[in-house]
Amino acid sequence: MDTRRVCVLPGYANSGPDHWQSRWEDADPMFVRVSMPDWDNAVCEAWCDTLDVVVDAAEEDPILIAAHSLGCLTTVFWAAHCATPDQLAKIAGALFVAVPDPASVSFPSEAHGFANVPLVPLPFPTIVVASTDDPYCRIEFAQRCAGAWGSRFVNIGPRGHINAESGLGDWEEGRRLLASLLD
Repeated sequence: MDTRRVCVLPGYANSGPDHWQSRWEDADPMFVRVSMPDWDNAVCEAWCDTLDVVVDAAEEDPILIAAHSLGCLTTVFWAAHCATPDQLAKIAGALFVAVPDPASVSFPSEAHGFANVPLVPLPFPTIVVASTDDPYCRIEFAQRCAGAWGSRFVNIGPRGHINAESGLGDWEEGRRLLASLLD
């Protein structure tokens, strides 16, 4: 990985210390968490506004996004409905891990405004990583999103919600996938 800034976008309730996102941040100062206004009551518009401010403030080379769960949906809604062409030009690519399905019975009731996921091509390279036993998303939904967004799709088998409970540790495979967005 080069010295490019990586915006880390956790999902609902944030990512704890054992989550791969937190471990990546601890290991590399170029990984910076985007702090959402309320981790436990996620509102799509407020989360998109926060991402908007972060991207506007980015002055270095185009940034990468490492998103998990609702962080993925936030990035997609932002890119499809909020971002300007100048802002989109600042994004080198995005890694979307464990995209949740807002229609799933497991989707958090404290998350609002994430229904009707934009299924449009995204203007930067993306990779969707999904698990065959994610309680928040059937693999078919993740594949449909990847196809609509123009994303590379990676099925990592039965790894749950691809979070700390999945036992991924530093998840070097994920770091390699993120780096591959720059190839």
